[in-house]
Amino acid sequence: MKQGDVIAGYRITTAPTNANGGKCIWAFAEKSGTAYFIKQFLEPKRPKDDAADSPSLRIRRQVAQEFEERHRGIMKRLRPDAPGGGNIVLATDFFHEGSTYFKVTERIDTASLARPQDLEPRQKAILLKTLGTSLKQLHDIEVVHGDLKPLNVLVQKRDRAAFHTAKLIDFDDSYLAGKPPAPEDISGDSLYGAPEWRRYLRRDSGFGPDRLTCAVDVFALGLMTHLYVTGDLPGYDDKFGSPADAVNAGELLRLDPRLPDTLQGLLRRMTLADPKHRPRTAAYLKALSNPEACTLRPRPVRGPGPAKSPGEEGSTSGPRTSRVRANLGPRTGGQAPVPTDATPVPPKSSGPATPVGPVPSDNPATSAAPAATAGPRAPERPAASDTPPASRTSRVRINFGDRNRDRGRGTP
Repeated sequence: MKQGDVIAGYRITTAPTNANGGKCIWAFAEKSGTAYFIKQFLEPKRPKDDAADSPSLRIRRQVAQEFEERHRGIMKRLRPDAPGGGNIVLATDFFHEGSTYFKVTERIDTASLARPQDLEPRQKAILLKTLGTSLKQLHDIEVVHGDLKPLNVLVQKRDRAAFHTAKLIDFDDSYLAGKPPAPEDISGDSLYGAPEWRRYLRRDSGFGPDRLTCAVDVFALGLMTHLYVTGDLPGYDDKFGSPADAVNAGELLRLDPRLPDTLQGLLRRMTLADPKHRPRTAAYLKALSNPEACTLRPRPVRGPGPAKSPGEEGSTSGPRTSRVRANLGPRTGGQAPVPTDATPVPPKSSGPATPVGPVPSDNPATSAAPAATAGPRAPERPAASDTPPASRTSRVRINFGDRNRDRGRGTP
């Protein structure tokens, strides 16, 4: 495929590229005055009808036939006039030219919002509900998307529209529930893949094709919901290559403690190891009917308390009185206190540990006032906090590095 070529009536108008194309190259095309997006599959190749018969040819012919049946079957099941179909970008044509397969969709705007986590809670809820509705449409007809990830979701806002919506694209790796391609042929993204999908790839005993159901998408949707609401994927130990690997090892993913309890509970169920115990998309949509589910609530931090009267001040314990008097400075008419060393004591933060990377806009930073010291320094006590140490560690690990981020956007 080259720019200027005419393939089955489609004139190629741009230079083909493999950017975010996987096992395909793609370009834009035009036919009868309408702009299209055309994709050329690099594999499989369709054997010629008059090719000499051989065991190898029969295998290649069977692979090509299964490939055709899967794509045509998905196209027949997905209807643009079904509820929620407006946010699903469907294929309009699938054909082969010689030994090469092609797939066509109408050309769409591929711009996408880079930081959904910056939206207001109601905006986030509407965005996630449009994505969940599209998935429900697929799951109602037993179709698994098979490669759900941010790259295949376009977050857009139409002119004069009040809310952002999610457009679901790229159904090249979709299959009927329980009938995925063979492990050597199936595609997907390891970062968003479900635990049973990972084990199917490894051909683990007891993880045949029947285990790959619509729950595969539910696991990925749970990860994406955490990403869209907080800006990061759930945390997991660095020794694991993906969230699914951690779950398969019996680990619980670390959820952002700012999430409301209702959403934490939902995401915990969506990322369970056993696909049979994950909720359906209908339950997901019901949970998001209240925008409060997408509202981040910083853990309360206990302040220093009300100011004390001079009489109360004298009755406090030694260490606490020492710190307060040092912050008030020398009393009038008295001798200035002499510090025991010249090195100032660095201030200690009473807030939660600072996350690595960008801090979400709706999580105000907190810091404690610096504590100067007069005379012998009393042992400093950590400021009281309602947030347990484990939660603070979790938040740092969740935001640790770019490995847990997937904000790239590409073409459908």
